[in-house]
Amino acid sequence: MSIILEHGNTFLLLACLFGFFMAWGIGANDVANAMGTSVGSKAITIKQAIVIAIIFEFAGAWLAGGEVTSTIRKGIVDTSSFADNPELLVYGMLASLLAAGIWLLIASYKGWPVSTTHSIVGAIVGFAAVGISVDAVQWMGVLVIASSWVTSPLMAGLMGFLLFKSMQKLIFESDNPFLSAKKYVPFYTFIVGFIVAAVTFTKGFKHLGLDISNNEAMLYSVIAGLLLAMLGIFMEKRIQGDTTNSRLQIKNVEKVFALLMVFTACAMAFAHGSNDVANAIGPVAAIIGVIQAGGEVLDKVNTPSWVLLIGGGGIVVGLVMYGHRVIATVGTNITELTPSRGFAATLATAATVVLASGIGMPISTTHTLVGAVLGVGLARGLAAINMRVVSSIFASWLVTLPAGAILSIIIFFTLKASFG
Repeated sequence: MSIILEHGNTFLLLACLFGFFMAWGIGANDVANAMGTSVGSKAITIKQAIVIAIIFEFAGAWLAGGEVTSTIRKGIVDTSSFADNPELLVYGMLASLLAAGIWLLIASYKGWPVSTTHSIVGAIVGFAAVGISVDAVQWMGVLVIASSWVTSPLMAGLMGFLLFKSMQKLIFESDNPFLSAKKYVPFYTFIVGFIVAAVTFTKGFKHLGLDISNNEAMLYSVIAGLLLAMLGIFMEKRIQGDTTNSRLQIKNVEKVFALLMVFTACAMAFAHGSNDVANAIGPVAAIIGVIQAGGEVLDKVNTPSWVLLIGGGGIVVGLVMYGHRVIATVGTNITELTPSRGFAATLATAATVVLASGIGMPISTTHTLVGAVLGVGLARGLAAINMRVVSSIFASWLVTLPAGAILSIIIFFTLKASFG
């Protein structure tokens, strides 16, 4: 406890710096999952994607990022293991943040789309199992998180498959695809508006001190969805279609979906910010809790609003500096994307991530997006998928968890020797 009191300010400064660095890594690497499909389908440019992501990633982290932070913090390590040596928890969380941040820097430089959730979970499990004891790890909590790495791509894949199949049936295989698009696209726009509004009203406004019941939240979400659908109808009227040339009709339908991709890009960025900010600020909140309690390890720690700002700010800076590398990989190499295909994949990913964020399950956005893209690709046939690229992505996922663990163990013992 004396170490906590003696070096409290140093630990707090390191927590903020390492947390910002980890958030930087999320912005540099994982934000490609929010923007890759939009850029790859040529619905928006990289510069437009960065502007959209800056606004909505930050909004998601700030408004809706509090729910999942507790799962990252409490669901992996048993806090009672640190009751006699709270400084070990501080060393471990600092080591986890720095280890995950270093790995994300390496992966982003190489253009590898890796899982930030894998990185931080691997780092935390590594220091706890080797630096404390195997019993310090809550293996059931890890199992729940690990199971989501399988269920989330399956969920997103199924959603993406069904969404694209519905678009094929209702629009592309109809007698007049362009008129069908104008008829059905407002419905898809409504879904986008509803998803974003639902997570904002049910989770996000808790941080602003507004008490909104679930029934009120659903009502407001429906209204938001309807307003967005009306905006979509208004914007669609500006696109003129040719009812005689089938090839031109398909081209104009893709223009409609390109317009819709702007909305889905916003939804995905918001959803990603709300879910993945936990990977950076969860360990920071744990460190702050120990320092504020004078060395006592508490079961519950409130996440201060300024910590959410550190997370959101780090994501934005990382995106601007390095995000273009992984955006290029995700947007163009997995499968050939058109605005309609990109829309189906992005909406499926956003829905899955928002649902997971709502129930406090920290999932991997990388896994979710790849699952959604594979689902959309399978709707067109297996030949539409570049399995070589998918295989290399799977391989990078396998390396990520042990890389985070090994780096974390090294940094943990370095910090322990430096302060202890």
